[in-house]
Amino acid sequence: MLNERGLRTGAGDAFDAASIHWVRFAHKLKSLRQRLLDAGWLTGKQITSKFGVKRTTLGRWRQSGRIQARICNDRGEWLYRLPDALAASGENISHSDKDKPTARGAV
Repeated sequence: MLNERGLRTGAGDAFDAASIHWVRFAHKLKSLRQRLLDAGWLTGKQITSKFGVKRTTLGRWRQSGRIQARICNDRGEWLYRLPDALAASGENISHSDKDKPTARGAV
């Protein structure tokens, strides 16, 4: 985004991961990952543990829009946000037949 806006580092170079890291360090700014975690987003491990599902199910939920998610760093790590009503009530995300391996013919 900084590069798209035509901004450059103090040395006149384009921004890259290392220069962004330096700016964050120098100005004591939290990473996107940390800001999302502070706002109540959960890691994949937390979500799979909370709902007793596998990573593949979580991926299907993400792709179908059943759960909000976003990549939070340059390593491709996803963080997940529970729908407000679900987070407030503490209820579980309902399981559909698609979430069961045998529903797809696996035995």
